[in-house]
Amino acid sequence: MAMDKLLSRAEKVLIQNVGRFPVVFTRATGSRVYDVNNKEYIDFLSGIAVQAVGHSHPRITAALQKQAEKIIHVSNYFYLEEQIELAEKLTSLSGLDQVFFCNSGAEANEAAIKLARKYGQKYLGGKYEIISAYNSFHGRTFGALAATGQPKYQASFRPLPAGFRYAKFNDLKSWETAISEQTCAVLLELVQGEGGVNPISPDFLHGLAEICRQKGILLIFDEVQTGLGRTGKYFAWQHLGIKPDIITCAKALGEGVPIGALLASDKVASAFQPGDHSTTIGGGGLAFAVGVEVLRIMEEENLPERAAKLGAELISSFQGWQKEIPIIKEIRGWGLLLALELSVPAMPIVDKCFSRGLLINAVTPNAIRLLPALNISRKDLDEGLAILHQTLSEAENQ
Repeated sequence: MAMDKLLSRAEKVLIQNVGRFPVVFTRATGSRVYDVNNKEYIDFLSGIAVQAVGHSHPRITAALQKQAEKIIHVSNYFYLEEQIELAEKLTSLSGLDQVFFCNSGAEANEAAIKLARKYGQKYLGGKYEIISAYNSFHGRTFGALAATGQPKYQASFRPLPAGFRYAKFNDLKSWETAISEQTCAVLLELVQGEGGVNPISPDFLHGLAEICRQKGILLIFDEVQTGLGRTGKYFAWQHLGIKPDIITCAKALGEGVPIGALLASDKVASAFQPGDHSTTIGGGGLAFAVGVEVLRIMEEENLPERAAKLGAELISSFQGWQKEIPIIKEIRGWGLLLALELSVPAMPIVDKCFSRGLLINAVTPNAIRLLPALNISRKDLDEGLAILHQTLSEAENQ
């Protein structure tokens, strides 16, 4: 069917809650995506850090087919073999002890918020406040939205749940001021993804972790976007040696099959009792099987290490570009979670790249974000970079 007819149908039946590109995709493989007219696109967005091992990976497809024939769903009243195996892999990789599975990153953060509140009630004399960073993003459900330090996302949905305060990212004095006698936890992204790809300062994190240790405050890391190889380690905290009490992750874990996970230490996890928190599906058999296979692929192909090396190469290349394309003001990020801050609006760059067959996004009004698959081929990477370089060069000369 023609693209315009499909887009017309979509506009009639889909709520316009997201600004979408005028395209209908029909298939994808590796880092290539194809629309209904069979136009080819190189994917430097990976479903917003979801397709960590690329589209339609044959081992992921096989895992889905095998699991669909075996068992898909039995509810959280029972265990699944794949659920246990995935939890074991995640605890081994993270250094934490226990896992709660859900269906998204926002749900994982909601669970973390509830667990922190329950821990504060049970072990901290009823403390309940959670502090997060300005410019953070933790999800769009009400608790996660209340923890998101960006008024533009909150304004239309007030009143939000109480008990949240905010402090300046990478400003230790701001956090010292924000922490009160009622603080039970702090919630942090180690790279602010939707906030513009802003990495955390090691000195800031070490200082904040010490305050949390002294005051008995829980340290929660939102690794929904940074987790599972994206930054060059399985978890971003492993770059800095500050082990949290709770981690949330999602995105890459399911390769597009809905799943999220909360990981916690034994003591913190013990705050939850049966009935405190649950979910009907909580990932489910398909998602568990995919998660296990994703982690196997990452381990066998050393994808976190590859992300670290490719990220360093890209940063070096972009630094070279700056000499000829001065509209590139700053390069930020870790591994294959990168942003280019520009002195011109980002959306015209994104739109031009899209028209030329490269998928990126504007993470802020003046910054573009790059999130290629961790196993992207050198050919796909080079072709995508050529499109980006051409587009930025033209913008520089306008």
